[in-house]
This record gives sequence, C-alpha cells and structure tokens, in this order.
Amino acid sequence: MSTTNTAHLEAEKNTDAFKLAVSNLNRRLEKIYEGGGHKRIEKLHKEGKMSARERIEYLLDKDKPRIEIGAFAGYEMYQEHGGCPAGGVVVVIGYVRGRQVIVVANDATVKAGAWFPITGKKNLRAQEIAMENRLPIIYLVDSAGVYLPMQDEIFPDKEHFGRIFRNNAKLSSSGIPQIAAIMGACVAGGAYLPIMSDEALIVEKTGSVFLAGPYLVKAAIGEDADKETLGGAATHSEISGVTDYKMPDDKTCLDTVKDLVDKFGRFENAGFDRIAPQPAFGKPGDIFEIYPENGAKPYNTVELLRRLVDEGKLTQYKEHYGKTIITAYARIDGWAVGIVANNRQVVKNAKGEIQFGGVIYSDSADKATRFILNCNQKKIPLVFLHDVTGFMVGTRSEHGGIIKDGAKMVNAVSNSTVPKFSIVIGNSYGAGNYAMCGKAYDPRLIAAWPTAKIAVMGGEQAAKVLTQIQVETLKNKGEAPDPTGEKELFEKIKARYNSQTTPYYAAARLWVDAIIDPRDTRQWISMGIEAANNAPVEKFNVGVLQV
Repeated sequence: MSTTNTAHLEAEKNTDAFKLAVSNLNRRLEKIYEGGGHKRIEKLHKEGKMSARERIEYLLDKDKPRIEIGAFAGYEMYQEHGGCPAGGVVVVIGYVRGRQVIVVANDATVKAGAWFPITGKKNLRAQEIAMENRLPIIYLVDSAGVYLPMQDEIFPDKEHFGRIFRNNAKLSSSGIPQIAAIMGACVAGGAYLPIMSDEALIVEKTGSVFLAGPYLVKAAIGEDADKETLGGAATHSEISGVTDYKMPDDKTCLDTVKDLVDKFGRFENAGFDRIAPQPAFGKPGDIFEIYPENGAKPYNTVELLRRLVDEGKLTQYKEHYGKTIITAYARIDGWAVGIVANNRQVVKNAKGEIQFGGVIYSDSADKATRFILNCNQKKIPLVFLHDVTGFMVGTRSEHGGIIKDGAKMVNAVSNSTVPKFSIVIGNSYGAGNYAMCGKAYDPRLIAAWPTAKIAVMGGEQAAKVLTQIQVETLKNKGEAPDPTGEKELFEKIKARYNSQTTPYYAAARLWVDAIIDPRDTRQWISMGIEAANNAPVEKFNVGVLQV
C-alpha cells in the first residue's frame, strides 16, 4: 500500500474516532441540560417561572458567542443523593447588550437549587473568573440554600459556602458590578448573596428572601407567617427596602437587568494587541484528521497548531532547540498570543540523540522558560496546549539538572502575570501538568478535549507500580497471588485508575472548566482574552530563578 493511501486511511480512522468522542460528549451534555428532568421544568412553568437555562437564553445577546463553565460539575457524583447535574447551577460567559458578563443561575429543578459541595466550588470558580478579569457578574437566584444532608462538606471551611459572601464584598470593593435577580427562593445564609450585590431585583409571587422560612420561624419563636408576608416582593420592596426593583414576572426582570447592564461604564483595558480576526488554516474538521485515534501515537503538532491560529501563521521561537516543546507567537481570532505546546513528534537534538515526543527535556524546559519571560516582558497572553507525559527521567537527565530546569519553568509559569489559558489536548501527567499551567497555576480558563487524560502518570505505569506494592503486601502476609491472580489484580487496578484519568472525571471535580469540541478552542481562547483585557497586568517579578 502506498504512503499516500496509508496516510489517508489513518486520517479517516482518526476522524471517525474523534467524531465518536465528540458525539459522546454532546450526548452527555444533552442529558445534563435537562437538569432535574422535564417534569420539574414543567412544574416551574406552571408556577410562572422559567428554567435556569431559559433565563440565561433570554438574558444573553442572541448574536454573540458564549461559553459554559462547569457543565460537567458533579458528573456521576452524589449518586446516593440522586445526582447533581451541572452542580445544580448554570454558569455562562456571554454578552448582555454587547457587554461581556458572567451569569450564575441556580437550577431549581435540581434539589430545589440546593447547594451541594460542588455547587459551592462552582460558584467560587465563577466569582474567581469575575475577580481576575473584572467581569460583571449577574446572579439569577433560585435556591433552597445548603443541602442539609451534606452541610459538613459545604458550610464551615475556607473554600465553602461562606466564601461566596466574602467574595461578594471583595468584588464590590474592586468596583466589579454585581446584579442579583431573586427569581425564586433565597433562604438562610444564601439570602446574603443578592443583598451583598450592588443591586437586587425580586419577582412578585415567586421570589422570596429571608433568613428563616415560615417553618423555622414557627419553630424558633412561635410566630405564624406566610412566605409572602415574611419575605416576598412587596415586603422587601415596600417595607424593608432590602430589594431595589419589584418585577411582575421573569421576563420583565431579565429585561430590567439588560437595561441596567446597558448603563455600565467601561474599565480601562490591559492593552493586549488585536487586529482583524482571520480564519485558521484549513477546515475546522482537519483537527480530527491530525490527532491520532490512539493518543499514544506521535502526530504533527505544528500542523495541528496551524488549524488553531489565524491563517495558520506561527513564528517559532528557538525552533531548532528544545524541540519537544514548541514555542511560537501567533494570533487567535485576531489576538496576539504566545503558544507553549508539547511536541508529540519524535525528534533529534543537535547531538543526533533521539528525544521522545510529549516528554519535557532540560533544553525544552529552558526554552519554554525563556519564552514565558519574553511574553511577560511584551504583555502577550500565553496559551498552553497540553499533551505531556512528564519530565525526562533517568541518570543522564538527573545529572544534567532536569529538576533545576523543570523548576525554572514552573517558577516562570507560577509568577507569570499575563493571562494564561490552558487546553488539555491529550496527556497531562505528573509535573508536566504543573509546568504546562495546570489548574493549580491559575489559568484564566482551562478546558479539555474529549481525548484528554489528567493524572500523576499513565494507567499502565501506575497499575504496575500499585500492583507491585499490593503483591509485596500480600507476600508479607503469606498470601502471594499466583500469576493468574496477579494479572487479575493488575487489570482491576488499571481499570480503576484509568477511570480516574478521563476528562469527565476531571470536569466533574472542576479540575477543568469544560470539556469542549476542539473546533470551539479558538472561541474559548478569544473570549477568555477579551475578558482578561478588562484587568490590568501586574508587574512581573520572577523571584529567584536558577540559571
């Protein structure tokens, strides 16, 4: 068979595998979008209410793009409690009257909008995005408060429920607009969120806000009071003065929010460079042909990058040095960016020595460090594309100072003050995840393709290590398994470990903000830089950097 035919067959195989992965992603998302199910949505409609997603759809500009944060939050978690689709809250970055905002909407079809531990984490992530990017935040409140059976995991700690209100105060002191629309229940500690916002709207008959509901008031002080008298729209708009606008229905409330956003002033921007956007090279679906059906195979990383950047133009920095990392200047949707990408092709260094694709060697770490410093010097946002198995190991690497060179790269990533964006394409293992700006290193946004894997190491290697440990433990007890038993143990451990490396496992725990169709990568990065352009860039100081 000719080389051309072989390449064509490989491209078809890759495309089929990726289309299937994207189809599986979309099928899962469709289920998540149902929230607590159609019956509960119908119940909201009978009460005169819109669902969380309907409210967001009505609020946001129809002709503008949007991205959802944390759709997979809570995925396959809390099954003993009936599940928690999307973490019981919908978070979207979009536009209202042309102004970029982040919207946080409680989903009342999921346990009446109650807060699970992942709900708190997701709300904090939304506020973090707002604070980092000086992005106005709109809360569409409809929540029964803390999910009491799990209160010990959501109530008292630093990154729990109370941190939300602290962040309300911090956002306000930073001049970042917050608007809260009380469109359903708003109970107990949750009552502070809308009232600590700059302005609060409340919908008649359906909206209510109080520290204690009628049952608790009766139990605590013996007073009989109905919901409307205790904390309805009339009470708080006419008597207590707690809310600022009384609205007759959901749509009027959302229309008023639009009018309020329309009057916002503008922040001085950070000055990131943008010119007229140009399409990427080739067709959007070309990415499917390039990325291998078996993620362990090498592929042409430069050609993949050309499908992500405007006109496919890359200006490579130190192109012939440290070849297992690609560093390049480019534009994405018109925005100037600095790209740091793991090169998955097998390469040779200047000495003619083979270097494995996806592994960070000393020269690659040194090159990436220098490039990151340059981007900070020139105020160019950084985009990290992960497909990394880790740093090179072995005697030769250790003698060559791989730890020192890796530490330099981690230092540069940690102290970088230009906005960073991470896309996990394939593997993101071990310290490679850290050096490539994993979640712990404050990327403004971090998304994963359906092909992503995030873990300390690959499943095969991890399973071998864990199996050896367990076999030794059993030997010490005089219970050593036979070869068949050892193989069964290995397969069991590998299956469990592999299930924890999937992008769905990561997204459920908000290690990544979303799992995305690769064709949406440009939009994610572009909207992220637009948001980041609202906030000033701090002075860059790398600290102690061993050279």
